[in-house]
Amino acid sequence: MHVCDLIKNQHTCHVDASETVLDVARSMVTHNIGAVPVLRDGVLVGIFSERDLMKRVVVEGLDPRTTRVDKVMTLAPLTVSPQEEPEACMLLMRNHGFRHLPVCDGKGLVGVISVRDLMLHDIDEKDHEVRMMRAYIQTTPGT
Repeated sequence: MHVCDLIKNQHTCHVDASETVLDVARSMVTHNIGAVPVLRDGVLVGIFSERDLMKRVVVEGLDPRTTRVDKVMTLAPLTVSPQEEPEACMLLMRNHGFRHLPVCDGKGLVGVISVRDLMLHDIDEKDHEVRMMRAYIQTTPGT
């Protein structure tokens, strides 16, 4: 199982680096997401998260109507390839303290994997293991 398998049906919302923080925040609310990749000329240049909004806009007293997202985003975020394993993504997120990880094929954005995606995958795997164990126990002679 690779990350690309987990995000293959995902619609990836992204924003342009020239957009205002207010427009980006509205887009995040509309799509119910906590972070959004920021592109310039189709290339990933950053990621903007709820944490960036709080730390770099609200606390600093910046006007979200006039502040461009490229001035307050997290620059050059860590990324993973579509062939990365989910466990490696979870470890990377845990070690660096973030919940969203862009998935890129070269310079092209493929999607975003979140801690939630990874946790749901883990739960599905554990559920499958439990079903397999139950089936094994029920079909084993002498039990």
